[in-house]
Amino acid sequence: MTIPSTTDLLRVAVPNKGALSVASAEILSEAGYKQRSDSKKLTLVDAENGVEFFYLRPRDIALYVADGTLDIGITGRDLLRDSGANAAELRPLGFGRSRFFFAGPAGRYSGPEDLHGLRIATSYAGVVQAYLDENGIDATVTRLDGAVETSIQLGVADVIADVVETGSTLRQAGLATFGASLLESEAVLIGRPDDERTAEQAGALRVFRRRVEGVLVARSYVMMDYDIAETDVAAATAAAPGIESPTISPLQREGWVAVRVMVPRANAQRLMDELYDLGARGILMTEIHACRL
Repeated sequence: MTIPSTTDLLRVAVPNKGALSVASAEILSEAGYKQRSDSKKLTLVDAENGVEFFYLRPRDIALYVADGTLDIGITGRDLLRDSGANAAELRPLGFGRSRFFFAGPAGRYSGPEDLHGLRIATSYAGVVQAYLDENGIDATVTRLDGAVETSIQLGVADVIADVVETGSTLRQAGLATFGASLLESEAVLIGRPDDERTAEQAGALRVFRRRVEGVLVARSYVMMDYDIAETDVAAATAAAPGIESPTISPLQREGWVAVRVMVPRANAQRLMDELYDLGARGILMTEIHACRL
């Protein structure tokens, strides 16, 4: 195997701290890439896999990718939108989910139509301003770095826009959400729209995306094996058709076959019950650590 030079390595931005950092490192490790053991380390070269990782503030990643300093990165959809950077979302990654809402004193506001003329405090001014512009709402947006809930009590804002998980922090401040969610966010893989890379970088990117997608599929599916009479195969495969089609092999027991199929993890237990009722026996469920489809 030829090891690419450092100038041909795919340059990947990874969050350096917080929940996105931990989950990103996990998915990259599962995909077969080296990851740092020291949280103070800012870069890591995985020359064998043609990749160099840069550990950066999640809020800055979209900017580095957009200007071509780095090739791709992992960040939040909220941070990508808030940055206004010319970077493209390549695919969602299924972790770091959050929802954004407007919130104000409980019972005072009912919907976004009440925002006209108000002062809005938020840590995501870009997201909020884009929403206001898209909906023709004239309001003033003030960016704060954190603890936006106190801005209303301190008199610097009328409402806030923030990530809402359980809502307990808002309730403690006497606030309540109103209107629909501004944004459904999660961790995303981002890249440059122009996609200009060396042949080595382009090849490394294809492998990178294929590996990450393989991990995400493996997390969502399990492998199911069972034995069943040939006469019941049609009903069983209708219940569990798999991603493409099941693998069916003859058994020594006359009239019976062994079936192997990938099934969604979310309803695997219910499916086992259904297959048992259809006549399947020896039903086994095993984890999938990685795959290529």
